[in-house]
Amino acid sequence: MTSIEIRRLAAGDYALVLAAARLFDHEPKPDAIKRFLADPNHHLMVALAGGKPVGFVSGVELTHPDKGTEMFLYELAVDERHRRLGIATELVSALRDLARKRGCYDMWVLTDHDNAGALATYRKTGTDEESSHVMLTWSLP
Repeated sequence: MTSIEIRRLAAGDYALVLAAARLFDHEPKPDAIKRFLADPNHHLMVALAGGKPVGFVSGVELTHPDKGTEMFLYELAVDERHRRLGIATELVSALRDLARKRGCYDMWVLTDHDNAGALATYRKTGTDEESSHVMLTWSLP
């Protein structure tokens, strides 16, 4: 296996996000890329194999007056050809470590009950609590 480098992206890494476009659910939007990378509370880490993106994890710090700051693991993706090699585990662990360094009191993620791969990854990286929350969404055209 090629060695994997986990890189935390910064405001100047616009081209690297575009290079990882196939890993996202939809085509990255230029304005959204710039805004995400410029926000100090938004985090994007990319797994590189041979200098090419093969996975990513994104996280967003959320702060509330009576709770402090927590890390929301927004999205995790690994190229199909690079799955089951520990890359997702490395990405989640890197985000968890960043959350600790930034003083977050916890990190959380939402996933589906039938997403066995995601559940296995999150459990492997030390999650210690599960819930049966219902997520509701407002579509804002």
